[in-house]
Amino acid sequence: HEVTGTTRFEQRADAVRALGAEPVVVDVFDRPALEQAVRAARPDVVVHELTDLPKRLEARTRPEAFAGTNRLRREGTRNLVDAAVAAGARRIVTQSIAFVYRLTGEGLKTEDDELSLDAPPPRGEIASAVSELERTVTGDPRIEGVVLRYGYFYGPGTAYARDGWMAELARRRRLPIVGGGNGVLSLIHVDDAARATVLALDRGSPGIYNVVDDDPVPARAWIPAFCEAVGAPPPRRVPAWLARLVAGSYTVTVMTEERGASNAKARGELGFEPRWASWRDGFRDGLG
Repeated sequence: HEVTGTTRFEQRADAVRALGAEPVVVDVFDRPALEQAVRAARPDVVVHELTDLPKRLEARTRPEAFAGTNRLRREGTRNLVDAAVAAGARRIVTQSIAFVYRLTGEGLKTEDDELSLDAPPPRGEIASAVSELERTVTGDPRIEGVVLRYGYFYGPGTAYARDGWMAELARRRRLPIVGGGNGVLSLIHVDDAARATVLALDRGSPGIYNVVDDDPVPARAWIPAFCEAVGAPPPRRVPAWLARLVAGSYTVTVMTEERGASNAKARGELGFEPRWASWRDGFRDGLG
């Protein structure tokens, strides 16, 4: 595939060029300019990886930290789908997340499970924006829409890298195990996320796929392993009530109630086989 990469910021164009793509600077909210840029690229497939998150999230995560990405998921996705259709693209592959499922039931979450639409902010607002993005992409009969619900990224260039800000928090002993540490995360090495995205250019029916590793893990297990991997001291343990006062309910929910996701559909339909099938190996050898 010949690749054209779009970015909103001129200073990021060099990074896109270094990856072997032809950079184009365009604002996804400027519909005419976006359509012109996508038409000029004449894409067979459009890959939507747009986010607007801050460089680091504070422990007490406020709803406004997610406002930019929520708008991108709603308005930007609609604009990009329309531009892709206008340019004659056959498929759009779109980033979503595998960690806003409703916190009910037993076992791992599948693509058919409900999202946390009724949760308090910011979780409910994130889930609502994700739901709208996914409906926009998969519900347009003019184009094949594929949604990849990525797990938590780790590896080079992410927050969970040896030089990432989560490693910094761990070294400062500010990455504790909250309560019983029962919140289950599904992780994915950033290289494996990219591998799944490439597979989705040509494989799989339109629809939604969880892109996570094979080894969902509770916080009480991954946090000590991450601390050890990045040379941090063992994590502290703090009660949930104290963490709620300091970090807010969103962080406590992730650490104590989050649910892992199944990658069975991506394995079966996309042929996805993660190199880092377990975060255990990835933390040891793949953090950069």
